[in-house]
Amino acid sequence: MTIHAPSRIATALTATFALHAVAGTAALAADNVTLTESAISWSTVKYATDAENGFVNGSLDKKTIIDRMFKAHVLENRYLKVTLVPEFGGRILSIIYKPTGHEQLYRTEVGVPYGMTAGNFYYDWLMVYGGIFPTFPDAEHGKAWLKPWNFRVVKESAGEVTVSMSLRDDTAYSAAPKQFLKGSTGIEATYYVTLKAHRAALDTRVVLRNAQDKSIDYEYWTCTTLAPGSDPKNPKTTGGAEIIAPIEAYSTPRWSANLSDGDESAGAGRSRFEKLRHFRNWPTMGIAYAAPDMQGGNFWGVINHDNEEGIIRIADNTVTRGLKMWTWGFPSFTNETDARKDPSEARPYVELWAGVSDQFFHRAQLPARGEVSIPETYSPTVGMSNVTAANENILINFSAAASGVNLQFFSIEPVTPLRVTLKRGDAILFNDTVQADPKNGNRISAPIPEGGGGEQVRLTITTAEGKELIAADTRIK
Repeated sequence: MTIHAPSRIATALTATFALHAVAGTAALAADNVTLTESAISWSTVKYATDAENGFVNGSLDKKTIIDRMFKAHVLENRYLKVTLVPEFGGRILSIIYKPTGHEQLYRTEVGVPYGMTAGNFYYDWLMVYGGIFPTFPDAEHGKAWLKPWNFRVVKESAGEVTVSMSLRDDTAYSAAPKQFLKGSTGIEATYYVTLKAHRAALDTRVVLRNAQDKSIDYEYWTCTTLAPGSDPKNPKTTGGAEIIAPIEAYSTPRWSANLSDGDESAGAGRSRFEKLRHFRNWPTMGIAYAAPDMQGGNFWGVINHDNEEGIIRIADNTVTRGLKMWTWGFPSFTNETDARKDPSEARPYVELWAGVSDQFFHRAQLPARGEVSIPETYSPTVGMSNVTAANENILINFSAAASGVNLQFFSIEPVTPLRVTLKRGDAILFNDTVQADPKNGNRISAPIPEGGGGEQVRLTITTAEGKELIAADTRIK
């Protein structure tokens, strides 16, 4: 939906929005949340592990593909279809946004073990499946990525389904590389996943508990593999992908310094983030960290500019202050091969991580008898080219120039009628009721008359009853 203001058809628009509101009221009763079970098949090349999950040398056979079956749990409302696979890493494997029919998360077609005996991972090897999943109690995917998590239904009603996946760290791999923590930490992790009626976003909460009488060194990272706006049968990051994050600089490990070749320096060993935002500018695989960290910014994600669909994580990033970014490099997209004929780990996806510390192997401490709670919201976006502010209600892209004000927004509760107000000083540039468009997103543009004073434009979006959902200021450029 695009609205230009001022408009001579404001009355007609208001009437149209009123009809939408009536239709939305009828939809309220119909939008129930369901929880069902299903089976899901995942292909991998042939390999073997020992009793401690270590890789069996010589067992890799890339010419033989086998199928593995998992029990899946599916949460669904009118906007989202969410698939969970507790049996392999306690993960959210898929988020399909129903208004467009597109997948938001990456999922590999054929799993391929890699990194064997390189000393980079806890079990000295890794295999990507995809989705969103908790990693702890150490860096680089930790211990839990291949373990079965305990599944439980916490709440099940027509208005809300909340489930949990939980695991206690009691693992001590005898052959773990030296940089990883020794022994088990005993940390108990519970991953709550909630889908509510009328809500076009998924809400999660990670809770970490230390039941011991002493503090524990640990790391926690939420790993997300993102591929918004993609084909559900072949989810992948496309050439138009951009990392959306309110950061200005990044740093890289020494081995990954080629990522910053040609980037403008930001001082202190950091590079400006403008170039590396775009997937097309990743020359090879590598790690980039938000530098010095997220600085309190409460969102990040990916927008696919090929169809302007995105997936954005909204959270309190004073708790998860670290942002780690990874891809296999743009050649993983341009040189992609048939996964079944030529299985390879290097596939096109953008991997973003939220951590309680700023970088891998920079450990935090969980106090004795302490608990850390990390609420997160994962919201699709449509029709937005950027995000400048977000919360659990609405995401916006808001800018102003001498020629006028431009607003794109996505409402997480699309059935709720909204009032959008744009003001420059006391001058009202736009003030009208708007019905959120879940399929195309909403765009509003308004001219800025000469004079009027003030170098900023104020945006306020409220419910029809006047409850404020989001407010922001932008400077006229």
